[in-house]
Amino acid sequence: MNFFRTMLLLAALTALFMAIGYAIGRGPGMTIAFVIAAGMNLFAYWNSDKMVLSQQGAEEVDEAAAPELYAIVRQLAAGAQLPMPRVYIIHTDQPNAFATGRNPDHAAVAASAGLLRMLSKEEVSGVLAHELAHVKNRDTLTMTVAAIIAGAISMLANFGMLFGGGRRDGEGGGGIVTTILAIIVAPIAAAIIQMAISRSREYAADHDGAGICQHPLWLASALQKIERAAQQIPNEQAEDHPASASLYIINPLTGGGMDNLFSTHPNTENRIAALEEQAREMGQMQWPSGGPDVVPPASAYEEPAAPGPWGRGGRGGRVPGRGPWG
Repeated sequence: MNFFRTMLLLAALTALFMAIGYAIGRGPGMTIAFVIAAGMNLFAYWNSDKMVLSQQGAEEVDEAAAPELYAIVRQLAAGAQLPMPRVYIIHTDQPNAFATGRNPDHAAVAASAGLLRMLSKEEVSGVLAHELAHVKNRDTLTMTVAAIIAGAISMLANFGMLFGGGRRDGEGGGGIVTTILAIIVAPIAAAIIQMAISRSREYAADHDGAGICQHPLWLASALQKIERAAQQIPNEQAEDHPASASLYIINPLTGGGMDNLFSTHPNTENRIAALEEQAREMGQMQWPSGGPDVVPPASAYEEPAAPGPWGRGGRGGRVPGRGPWG
């Protein structure tokens, strides 16, 4: 089902890509857009995970470099009956995480340095269980391909004015009116396709991830803390590549948003309410590490001077640091 959904997504985004090409350059523009889209689809299927990880500044770590992070992922993957994914650390102080890969055998999970420093071990486990649920449900291919192609569509629309904006309607080009229309409509249309997929899958990943770690409130507490921090701490890599925002567990651009069509994620309060209901059904009402209302101290926002139990794995001497439980 997810493979069919991915193919449908590729077809829809390809058609949108061709429509922009037609708006910019009429027949020749549409032909060129089709050729580009066909090549981009093949590239996205095989290499979208590598591109996203590179765009987000993620660095792969092994068990020796980040022993506790690696151990958590390995334990959760075993519980979910998944192959061990590659493990990455994103060098940003904003607490967040995402998963990528075309299938469970080629999957990767990435956690930010801020996430490892600011959340408890239980909350980190809840977040990573959510990401492994995306892997198990085979959401990662669809979401990653959508992020890459939607970003390319937005880029094409932005270039539209450069190549077609100087022509008038009826002079063989797309015309300034159609070009402006493409620039405005294309990114919105691509975002709607992308967001419709990511929003529908977040609730499922929350539910299944809570099942993987066996503690829904671990994830609920993490979601609340991540949203609060994301509103204060920018994620420069995500800001540079906004089409990738839907990959993260919490929107890295705004830290949340209203539960409407133009939000890349469901409302966090709604997600927490669903997890609380799941916890009640499981007979669990104990919040981890003091509960979601415990705000990390100001020192948690600062880069530590020495490596903690997460290990080094840092670029240029940076380290994920010790979390509040370490």
